[in-house]
Amino acid sequence: MRAAGPLGEEDRGRLLSGCHHDPHAVLGAHTVRGGIRIRVLRPHATAVTVLAKGLRTELNDEGDGLFSGVLPLRTAPAYHLLVTYPDHPEGFETEDPYRFLPALGDLDLHLIGEGRHEQLWTALGAHPITHQGVSGTRFTLWAPDAQGVRVAGDFNYWDGTGFPMRSLGATGVWELFVPGVGEGALYKFDIARPDGSHTVRADPMARRTEVPPANASVVTASHHTWQDGEWMARRGERPVHEAPFSVYEVHLPSWRPGLSYRQLAEQLPRYVRDLGFTHVEFMPVAEHPFGGSWGYQVTGFYAPTARMGTPDDFRHLVDSLHRAGIGVLVDWVPAHFPRDDWALAEFDGRPLYEHGDPARAAHPDWGTLEFDYGRKEVRNFLVANAVYWCEEFHIDGLRVDAVASMLYLDYSREDGQWSPNEFGGRENLDAVSFLQEMNATVYRRCPGVVTIAEESTAWDGVTRPTHHGGLGFGLKWNMGWMHDSLGYVEHEPVHRKYHHNEMTFSMVYAYSENYVLPISHDEVVHGKRALVAKMPGDWWQQRANHRAYLGFMWAHPGKQLLFMGQEFAQGAEWSEGHGPDWWLLDPSYAAEPDHRGVRDLVRELNAVYGSTPALWERDTAPEGFSWVDGGAAEDNVFSFLRFGASGEPLLAVTNFSPVVRHGYRLGVPESVPLWREVLNTDEERFGGSGVVCGEPVKAEPVESHGQGASIALALPPLATVWLAPARM
Repeated sequence: MRAAGPLGEEDRGRLLSGCHHDPHAVLGAHTVRGGIRIRVLRPHATAVTVLAKGLRTELNDEGDGLFSGVLPLRTAPAYHLLVTYPDHPEGFETEDPYRFLPALGDLDLHLIGEGRHEQLWTALGAHPITHQGVSGTRFTLWAPDAQGVRVAGDFNYWDGTGFPMRSLGATGVWELFVPGVGEGALYKFDIARPDGSHTVRADPMARRTEVPPANASVVTASHHTWQDGEWMARRGERPVHEAPFSVYEVHLPSWRPGLSYRQLAEQLPRYVRDLGFTHVEFMPVAEHPFGGSWGYQVTGFYAPTARMGTPDDFRHLVDSLHRAGIGVLVDWVPAHFPRDDWALAEFDGRPLYEHGDPARAAHPDWGTLEFDYGRKEVRNFLVANAVYWCEEFHIDGLRVDAVASMLYLDYSREDGQWSPNEFGGRENLDAVSFLQEMNATVYRRCPGVVTIAEESTAWDGVTRPTHHGGLGFGLKWNMGWMHDSLGYVEHEPVHRKYHHNEMTFSMVYAYSENYVLPISHDEVVHGKRALVAKMPGDWWQQRANHRAYLGFMWAHPGKQLLFMGQEFAQGAEWSEGHGPDWWLLDPSYAAEPDHRGVRDLVRELNAVYGSTPALWERDTAPEGFSWVDGGAAEDNVFSFLRFGASGEPLLAVTNFSPVVRHGYRLGVPESVPLWREVLNTDEERFGGSGVVCGEPVKAEPVESHGQGASIALALPPLATVWLAPARM
């Protein structure tokens, strides 16, 4: 072996400062006059020896951790390195990352450059692979403004000096295949900013992370074998707006505090199935540094939180729910991200994921940053993320958080704090385009998945298909119904007649969108009180109001969502620190079914709901609903009919007054001669007073409410009653 020519000062300086865009051009094996030059960068090493074709050749020390030499060979061999250090004179045998070709294909780079890589997570991030016959991990990162990028991890003592990545052209993607690194390795990226300073960042595409507050990314691969084939094949058979859809909202870390994903998989499906909910909705499960944000300030968009286990553990939980016949929705947060200096904010030294205009980037409410939806790569990052959760974790639906904050340029901003769009309007046209692309992509790629918008304004066409100019969501949370109905029931019964229209107004716009009626976590925290605690009166009346309200909600057009703890009338506000007060269900706590009765009612509501097509088949069609009497304000009574596709009706009556109303006459279709009670929230087993109709009620030829027939009922106090046609 002879000495190689010294590395030029410019290349040496850029390489050692972490600012070299093509380290493979100066490191590794290259053909030169007289043989093959091999140059290696191993900081702190005392010697480096090349092992190749039976040869054992020690390289010359160039200083600064650089070692080089020219081997008398015609072609570059598949060589190894023996690297010695002061405390390890026997040396370590290892592969040289700089003898490998790029491990990312041209098609991936083309799609990334176009902002159209719908499976972006397969191209970027850390992937254990076998490359040129060698096992290792391919690291790839999008950082277009970086002068250089290095990989630092527990495999190189968190010193990335010897592991610079190469730039793969105009796409802004950096790549390095590191042999010998496998699953479980911790890593971050050391990025040289445009000004030459350095920042160390977690991988935006990391599919696994350390447990917070630690924030390193973790090399991972899935080994889960899915067992939910039957569920996945059948979940799209019926359009969601024409199917039963009853959702139990869960904050996983606090549902039963301390449980892992796998422990939750043993308990949660059994509990939800027993209560008859069709779906669970998880508050955000993507990694987030601060537990008190409940997951709504995401730093790891592609990683299920490590607080409860690994990504495969989370897959196991979803799989278990599917095998129990329960769909899984997750809250997805593409509206903003936190400013943590190890995450996305000014990722490569300049605004990258956030908007370049500081006024547009800063979210006025949450101290976070808004995404730049007009940048194709950022839009790709988010669209692919939506697809990722559906394809990699078999998620059945995405509830998109804070859509209104994305749609309006003036959201929570005063005059002078925002600039209009190109047409002079307040709409964020980039966000509109992004949401349309996300919805269209998810529905095309993931049959049976539903997207749900948390959108609190009257934006037109939230659930209208994108090809008709809408945003393309499948469902929308009905925030208006939620606020109006909760406002109504908080009043004392004697005052409710003055607010009667707050309960009926929802039917004015009920068919403008495909709605979900949400009593979510947001309504039972921060001084808003738990649902039962919002109700007036003594404890019996509060529980009766609670039961009547749930009965009204389940019968009202639209799907329904209930946050954990409300299914058994928990009186305390929810806290992520201790979760629901499960002890309230202990029979030794109370002999009377105070809380167990409410839970039994929820089970009954779901059972009757699921078996009654009139309550869900025509949720989005005006012919599926008809008021019997929507104007009985003096009585605090609401009565209406629901109709299934076959035309068979269900009569729902709610008495929000604390008195029994005897002989209360209601008009009914003449085609139904006999009615039977199928649900009564005043049953004693639910904690009620027991004013029930045990025998079928015969319709009389007495005109009422525009019908040729009517029935006379004894309406229980503070209760909802459902009646269906009785078989003769």
